[in-house]
Amino acid sequence: MSRPPPAQAGALANATFSHLFQLCAHAGRAALGAGRAAHARMLVSGFVPTAFVANCLLQMYARCADAARARRVFDAMPHRDTVSWNTMLTAYAHAGDMDTAVSLFGAMPDPDVVSWNTLVSSYCQRGMFRESLGLFLEMSRHGVDPDRTTFAVLLKACSGLEDLALGVQIHALAVKTGLEADVRAGSALVDMYGKCRSLEDALCFFQGMGERNWVSWGAAIAGCVQNEQYTRGLELFAQMQRLGLGVSQPAYASVFRSCAAMSCLSTARQLHAHAIKNKFSSDRVVGTAIVDVYAKADSLVDARKAFFGLLNHTVETCNAMMVGLVRTGLGAEAMQLFQFMMRSGTGFDVVSLSGVFSACAEVKGYFQGLQVHCLAIKSGFDVDVCVRNAILDLYGKCKALVEAHLIFQEMEQRDSVSWNAIIAALEQNECYEDTIAHLNEMLRSGMEPDDFTYGSVLKACSGLESLEYGLMVHNKIIKSGLGLDAFVASTVVDMYCKCGMITEAQKLHERIGRQELISWNSIISGFSLNKQSEEAQKFFSEMLDVGVKPDHFTYATVLDTCANLATIELGKQIHGQIIKQEMLGDEYISSTLIDMYAKCGNMPDSLLMFEKAHKLDFVSWNAMICGYALHGQGLQALEMFDRMQKANVLPNHATFVAVLRACSHVGLLDDGCRYFHLMTTRYNLEPQLEHFACMVDILGRSKGPQEALNFIRSMPFEADAVIWKTLLSICKIRQDVEVAEIAASNVLRLDPDDSSVYILLSNVYAESGNWVDVSRTRRLMRQGRLKKEPGCSWIEVQSEMHGFLVGDKVHPRSREVYEMLNDLIGEMKLSGYEPASAIFAEVDEEGSMSEQDDLLGTVGD
Repeated sequence: MSRPPPAQAGALANATFSHLFQLCAHAGRAALGAGRAAHARMLVSGFVPTAFVANCLLQMYARCADAARARRVFDAMPHRDTVSWNTMLTAYAHAGDMDTAVSLFGAMPDPDVVSWNTLVSSYCQRGMFRESLGLFLEMSRHGVDPDRTTFAVLLKACSGLEDLALGVQIHALAVKTGLEADVRAGSALVDMYGKCRSLEDALCFFQGMGERNWVSWGAAIAGCVQNEQYTRGLELFAQMQRLGLGVSQPAYASVFRSCAAMSCLSTARQLHAHAIKNKFSSDRVVGTAIVDVYAKADSLVDARKAFFGLLNHTVETCNAMMVGLVRTGLGAEAMQLFQFMMRSGTGFDVVSLSGVFSACAEVKGYFQGLQVHCLAIKSGFDVDVCVRNAILDLYGKCKALVEAHLIFQEMEQRDSVSWNAIIAALEQNECYEDTIAHLNEMLRSGMEPDDFTYGSVLKACSGLESLEYGLMVHNKIIKSGLGLDAFVASTVVDMYCKCGMITEAQKLHERIGRQELISWNSIISGFSLNKQSEEAQKFFSEMLDVGVKPDHFTYATVLDTCANLATIELGKQIHGQIIKQEMLGDEYISSTLIDMYAKCGNMPDSLLMFEKAHKLDFVSWNAMICGYALHGQGLQALEMFDRMQKANVLPNHATFVAVLRACSHVGLLDDGCRYFHLMTTRYNLEPQLEHFACMVDILGRSKGPQEALNFIRSMPFEADAVIWKTLLSICKIRQDVEVAEIAASNVLRLDPDDSSVYILLSNVYAESGNWVDVSRTRRLMRQGRLKKEPGCSWIEVQSEMHGFLVGDKVHPRSREVYEMLNDLIGEMKLSGYEPASAIFAEVDEEGSMSEQDDLLGTVGD
């Protein structure tokens, strides 16, 4: 077989080696071994490559290895053309060695538009937009005409700077050079206008494009999303599909972001199916967008399926899942996901750290937060303002105010989130005066407060019950233009309510143009807080009339008013709505229902709700114990307390008040003393005045007033009026005049205007038959111009509330009521009922002959 002629053999070798080097360059680093073997074969064969083959070899090393290896080939090349220089320039630029790239560019004998574009693009990719534009101006001075790549890069720089004026100038230059009609430059123009917040210009240019590809459509859809025109973005995507233009990664990512912003779960599911059909669901960017939309729509089941359905998990995908978990309160699971990112080598970024700090804050994981903080410092991400804000929020929620304040003081850059985080941390930890001081400091720094800032500061004013501070903050809010913002106005309403200015709160509520749920909740809870339960229920009814749908907080607040008024029928109706709205799983709702039924005297239904509750906290246990104690079922209350202890639920002060009252009702002195000591010995709870009052009642009923008096004198702090009045009530039962006078004198010393003391003391005198002192006590009461607060009771009949005061004639059927009462008293007398002598002490000393006086006289006959 004859050898080919030398010229033919050379041509064959050129084609072979150039083809091999191109294949290896295309395959990337994985083909480096094959490329080096081909290079060695070329050297051994003695073949002298042409400039084209040498450039292919140079390109192979530039793509498969690194700039250093490519440079050795470049330096050994006997002849270098512009392609050789550009290949080397691109290698340095891709490696991030901009200094060497610029130096090499300066040494180029004749740089062309590709050379300039390489540097302009490299600066732009690194966010150095000003440098990129400056290099373009230098390119123009050198007389090098831009091409479509140049314009695409320049427009990207304008987008990064969000400089619309400069973008318009670049557009004019594109028109002048005739490149405006190029589809690549045109797509870049659409993208630039969209990112520079000029959506109408973007869509106008897009509609006028002679040729549009999937990049153009993707830029137009992304522009709609970036400008919060989510529906228009979805409409453009639908139009793109109707025209049969197919789909793209950016278009999918944009429409999924639209669904996430609008919380449109049904549309997201349709698009997900569309992406699966077009084999895009496993794409890294699209898959991340799918996880993100499900997570933000609180559909974690779908989010998990999409997340675990991806073959490779990137940092962005994990971040989307983590943010969703934190949003829905699953902080512990979010922390586990972060551990997975660390173990799997996925890595993390500032978003990951912000997410895991929020997760630690959610579960109050102080020590876990410390570990992540160390990791943030080690990685260098702790200098990022978003990460520092998240760390600040974590320490605030974990009550680590020293650490939070230290982080805040060390921050070189503070944004509104930083100020809000430290102000919220102070408010949440009840440092109310410091909260207001930091607002003043924020204002002095030139930072303008937002609705979140004012929300925290107003809560601090509420905590201080300082109307003075509250008025000043409200004045500042009005000047800032946030006076009628639904959230801020509602917080102002809440502040006025907690400062006792319920009328002003009501006026502000009525001035809010668009009364949202939060505003209604504030005014309803305000009336409830101020013991005006009837008014709270009226506002609840008005809220329903205007079509505002209640939430968990609304129902819990109104149930609390039902408990206060014993309006069990309304409570049952709300219970029915709670079942219908599937809210029974909320532990706050369930504990409020337990409490409502207990306070309304329906202990069987209260117990039923208790047994059916998904999760029992100490509030639910307390409601049952208090309910039994309140209705005289002391033994059941103590049995419930034993169950609570066996369930390892820690009691609090309110629990022991109920337990001690239960012991008082059933006369269990020894058990009462044991539980009283159990507070300190087992649960480290220091007894408060309420507990001492219960012990006075227990000792007085079982061992007599003198023993109770000795107990009061042995207390570690001075008794209040409630404790002395408790002793006075005991004296009435045991007819102990001497101790009663001591108790009464102490109450009047603490509260000289308390009329009930005179009534109680006169009852003691009456029980012991001392009518002279009864008259003297009543005379002292008249001389002091003191009047007894009239007793009040109410009853609900056929969903209508009826209220009654002592001697009341206001009720439209009062005559019928009194006639019925007289009949009942007559039957009582016929049955042998003898009224207690103390009844006569209740006769009105003014001598007015009301119908009530007539009745009392009848009883005394």
